[in-house]
Amino acid sequence: MAFTLYSLLQASLLIVNAVAVLHEERFLRHVGWGSDQGIGGFGEEPGIKAQLTNLIRSIRTVMRGKGIIFSIIIIIITITIC
Repeated sequence: MAFTLYSLLQASLLIVNAVAVLHEERFLRHVGWGSDQGIGGFGEEPGIKAQLTNLIRSIRTVMRGKGIIFSIIIIIITITIC
């Protein structure tokens, strides 16, 4: 199995799908990464934990519908190649 651009695309899609299905109340808040944790004061730089939770929330918001479409396209391409 060669390392190609297609395999990199598949791996990134799997990671994005894994982040998109994380449920905030069931998983993230349980490990201390909920939306109410890590709130800084005015003018403070957000910490790495707050930045990661914002990234996870953004991925979940943006990629919910598009991730399904991209997954279907990748599945169709994989079926036609094999």
